Amino acid sequence: MSSHYPLAENLFSDEVHSEPIRAGFGRGLKLAGEQDERVVALCADLTESVQMHLFKEAFPNRYIEVGVAEQNLVTVASGMARAGKIPFTASYAAFSPGRNWEQIKTTAALNDMPVKVVGGHAGLYTGPDGATHQMLEDIAIMRTMPNMIVVVPGDSVEAEKATLAIAKNGKPTYLRVARDKTPIFSSADSPFEIGKAYVLREGKDVTLCGTGTMTYELLVAAEELKKHSIDAEVVHVPTVKPLDTETIQASAHKTGRVITAEEGQIAGGLGGAIAEHLSEHIPVPIKRLGVEDRYGESGAPREVLEHFGLDGKHLAEKIREFVKRVPQYKKGY
Repeated sequence: MSSHYPLAENLFSDEVHSEPIRAGFGRGLKLAGEQDERVVALCADLTESVQMHLFKEAFPNRYIEVGVAEQNLVTVASGMARAGKIPFTASYAAFSPGRNWEQIKTTAALNDMPVKVVGGHAGLYTGPDGATHQMLEDIAIMRTMPNMIVVVPGDSVEAEKATLAIAKNGKPTYLRVARDKTPIFSSADSPFEIGKAYVLREGKDVTLCGTGTMTYELLVAAEELKKHSIDAEVVHVPTVKPLDTETIQASAHKTGRVITAEEGQIAGGLGGAIAEHLSEHIPVPIKRLGVEDRYGESGAPREVLEHFGLDGKHLAEKIREFVKRVPQYKKGY
């Protein structure tokens, strides 16, 4: 493991602590409100679902319920940002940014207004709600938007830190959070900075780059790969945009092979971002793991994750096959 990134205890046992990532956002938003009276919250009739109720209860005069009107949600927020506020908007990611992407673009991003778009219930951990609510395209559509920062916390502890950070960054920002409980791999002492990636485990045979919930699954996969004499380096990438190209490129030079994993479409997501950069700077073999051009399905969250082959065990099998088949890149070849 990396000595520079303190990890939680009992990571690979049944005692690993789990909590919904959205819970960390809720705590972080309340703290942000305590630290800065300019912070306001707007919701589209999903207050408890997205964990905005903590802020609403603490600061009722700084909370606005817009109802089921996602286009209005971000447009009002952009006006409030113009007036000097720091607005956080929240809904299910399927609706925001899924339904109101154009309003986010024209009222917030185009004008470089510090509107915070929080997409709740993103990814496969939305489980029983099925394909219509399992937003898998949000990373891709938000990272293509100029001026937009894209942050995908790995767990609830990091989500709290990320919420506090984006409250202060002065930029339009997308924060992606999952619905169901996910394992907590970071700790109170783990660093978080917008635009930074972190080496959680050092290795020499292959670089595993994960974002959001997939980072934990890659840590599990790396433990399994040890049994097969594969020494994997795990890099956590909580900021998809701006991408920490320096850390990723340094790891790619070291290991000569790169795997990316994300709980969303591989087209245009984290894998796309890393492949774009590496193709222009270092011709290292790369494989993208995630949802491959299909929609989600209903089921228990872990059941759905396993169905798509994105749990640690299945990821390890895919990584083993890649390492066995693909030689490491060496500078100059």
